[in-house]
Amino acid sequence: MFLGKYEHTLDEKYRLIIPTKFRKAIDNFVITCGLDNCLFLYPMDEWMKISLALKEISTTKKDNRAFTRKFFSSAIEVTLDNQGRFTLPLPLREYARLNKEVVIIGVSNRIEIWAKDLWINYEKEITKSYEEAAEQIVDVEI
Repeated sequence: MFLGKYEHTLDEKYRLIIPTKFRKAIDNFVITCGLDNCLFLYPMDEWMKISLALKEISTTKKDNRAFTRKFFSSAIEVTLDNQGRFTLPLPLREYARLNKEVVIIGVSNRIEIWAKDLWINYEKEITKSYEEAAEQIVDVEI
């Protein structure tokens, strides 16, 4: 399970270091375009679960086709180097608007990578509706 928020920077070769706590759970993984202009990073076992689930959705619906095309065509398999880094390819950097400052967050079964400025704005926005969302979607005692 991935938890927490970490701030990092891309180096001059666009390499990103994965936080040590997250590295313990992943050797290789898949990274792809996520939602809200962030990147989703999945350990291989989670990627396989998601892939199987997405195979079951109808391809007769235009939105389903569009989503799966973008999700899978932007995905790349990655292995970390000895220092826990990997290079972010240009199309993914552009999609997530990543320049230098990056926020890496744990979201249960995945890691999300955000441009710091986008994360700050997003976090402000969602903080306003956090309790309202809890009333609508959370059906467990927290």
